[in-house]
Amino acid sequence: MTAYARFLESKAITLALLGKEVALGDINPILYPFQRQLVQWAVRKGRCAIFADCGLGKTFMQLEWAKLMGGRCLVLAPLAVAQQTVAEGNSLGITVNYVREQRQVHSDISIANYEMAERFDPAQFQSIVLDESSILKNFEGKIRTRLIEMFQQTPYRLCCTATPAPNDITEIANHAEFLGVKTRQEMLAIYFVHDDEGWRLKGHAVNSFYKWMAGWSMMLKKPSDIGFSDEGYNLPKRTLTPVWIEGDAQALAHANGQLFLTTLKGIQGRTVARRQTLGAKVYRAAEIINASNEQWIVWCGLNDEGRQLHKAVADSTLVEGVDSIEVKTERLGSFLSGETRVMVSKSSIFGFGLNLQQCHNMMFLGMDDSYESFYQAIRRCWRFGQKHPVNIQVVLSDIERPILENVLAKQLRSWQMAEQLVGHIQEYEKSELGITQSSTTNGYHTTQTEGENYRMMLGDCVERCRELGDDSIDFSLFSPPFMALYTYNDSERDMGNSRTDAEFFEHFAFLAAELHRVTKPGRNVAVHVAQVATTLGVDGIIGLKDFRGKVIELFQAAGFAYHGDITVDKNPQAQAIRTHSKALLFAQLKKDASWLRPGLADYVLLFRKQGENQVAVHPDISNDEWITWAHPVWYDIRETDTLNARSATTERDERHICPLQLGLIERCIRLWTNKGETVLSPFAGIGSEGHEAIRLGRKFVGIELKESYYKTAVKNLEDAVSQSKQGMLF
Repeated sequence: MTAYARFLESKAITLALLGKEVALGDINPILYPFQRQLVQWAVRKGRCAIFADCGLGKTFMQLEWAKLMGGRCLVLAPLAVAQQTVAEGNSLGITVNYVREQRQVHSDISIANYEMAERFDPAQFQSIVLDESSILKNFEGKIRTRLIEMFQQTPYRLCCTATPAPNDITEIANHAEFLGVKTRQEMLAIYFVHDDEGWRLKGHAVNSFYKWMAGWSMMLKKPSDIGFSDEGYNLPKRTLTPVWIEGDAQALAHANGQLFLTTLKGIQGRTVARRQTLGAKVYRAAEIINASNEQWIVWCGLNDEGRQLHKAVADSTLVEGVDSIEVKTERLGSFLSGETRVMVSKSSIFGFGLNLQQCHNMMFLGMDDSYESFYQAIRRCWRFGQKHPVNIQVVLSDIERPILENVLAKQLRSWQMAEQLVGHIQEYEKSELGITQSSTTNGYHTTQTEGENYRMMLGDCVERCRELGDDSIDFSLFSPPFMALYTYNDSERDMGNSRTDAEFFEHFAFLAAELHRVTKPGRNVAVHVAQVATTLGVDGIIGLKDFRGKVIELFQAAGFAYHGDITVDKNPQAQAIRTHSKALLFAQLKKDASWLRPGLADYVLLFRKQGENQVAVHPDISNDEWITWAHPVWYDIRETDTLNARSATTERDERHICPLQLGLIERCIRLWTNKGETVLSPFAGIGSEGHEAIRLGRKFVGIELKESYYKTAVKNLEDAVSQSKQGMLF
């Protein structure tokens, strides 16, 4: 393997295996085949997440993982989930002790509630499990940060929760950061872009993002998502029935300061509407529940709702936030055992993690706009393993109808997005599990087109440059990518797809060495660059990177002499409109001019290969032209004087391709080459340098990695051939 091939391999984002290998036969046979496969993978990884939907056996998997990792393990879980975990451990033959502080830890696997986390010493544990780890995002920032800091030195870490919300960047980032995979800032910098709609995946980062996620997380809504049978994993029928109570719209309108009720205004308006019909809703809910002899779970949002319903239903238990852990646990246990028929509580208390599938009747006594809390509460009963159809009643006033409609609309969007999310990631997951083989070529292939006075090559600029002979190129002119991740494609061969500045320049150095080899002694290479702006979200600071200076250092290290440069004037107002940079805006001039800076110019850096030039260059320019062109600043280059790039752009491109101005290319070619000589562009794009080289009577060799650009370049080169023939004819 060549040094360049090894470098490309290192650019691929891979995660270290921090665990150990175990055979499938060493995993408890009680687990289903898909569960054993996931446990084997998780043990091998050492630090990872299992995002498996409700009822797929996350508790079995996390306990088996803890046993196989060895040493002491602390499991953190939501309130009341601990007792269920202890019971499930018994069925696996694994002892799990419920503890409340460090001094109670005497066995290999201990479990505690999240609220008690700070009572433990992380240094005393070899592994940590976060059960229902999505609950992290519901904690205050300081608690979430504290958990990440507490266990950042713990060797082995496992997160288990249901499939995350597809558009919840925070949830994914929290997991990646806790596991030590990437910080939120690193994840956003590599895969996301911020626009008017907030953070979103870059178009060309989609596949790379899901491949990265599959390297540290397994996401499945059913076993077939990772290639196993769904037998026994069919969700029961679920029926959602609204129970409408008539509300007083006029009274609510007056309370909201309206003449007529047009809409529910914010949280305050919703709370007023909820309280207005509280008594009627409780009365109707009690009628429904008292007419049944089956178990019911009732989710309320207001303390008064729960207390009044508890009084109206004789065989009910009420669990509130002010109750002690012991009281909550005891009342939950009474409901699970069947001693209590009706449990009334809030989804914030018992809505996460619990398996309540012995009950199949559920009621929401009023509701808010949170789809997640609604969905999580439903999944306590509606899960794999439930043997009865699940009956869900939602008691609302007719005034609150928009709330239910909003939540159901969110539900539909979320399910559709979740299907897409799992669909995107499942092939990478199967490869990660060793079930299928995944291609690592990113669709890379090469070809070339040869025409009159040109050779256009599709492929990697470093590798294809190696096909050119030593000392064969008279002049090179190009604009390299400016460290822009996943802007135009997702290939590791794209120099712009570098995670750090150091990686970018290491990649660029391979090309600089090839350019030095193919350039004739005494001849020049011209590199078009601009300074690169930093951003607060990606770099942590607003400022500039000295891209120009780094390129000069790079080419000097490759053996070139730094021969000179040209500053190309740019319109600062056009830059302000295009980039929205606060450093150029009129508003900033009035607000705080300390942020202002001049617009960014372009530069043409000139490098000369050592040695004696064998063929003198005799440019066809006049003395007057030279007086203008010899000036260190070119003021008269028109920014819009470019080839049309629209046909080469794809919908996933994050930026429009910015071809070099034809006037700038013409000057460089006329200054530093003779007619009939060969011009090279290793980043040919849509063929601007070649178009001008052919039009001016030179030969051209171009290399381009992106196929849509390559095809457009060939078309533009053929157009230039036709134009040059017409010019000779007339």
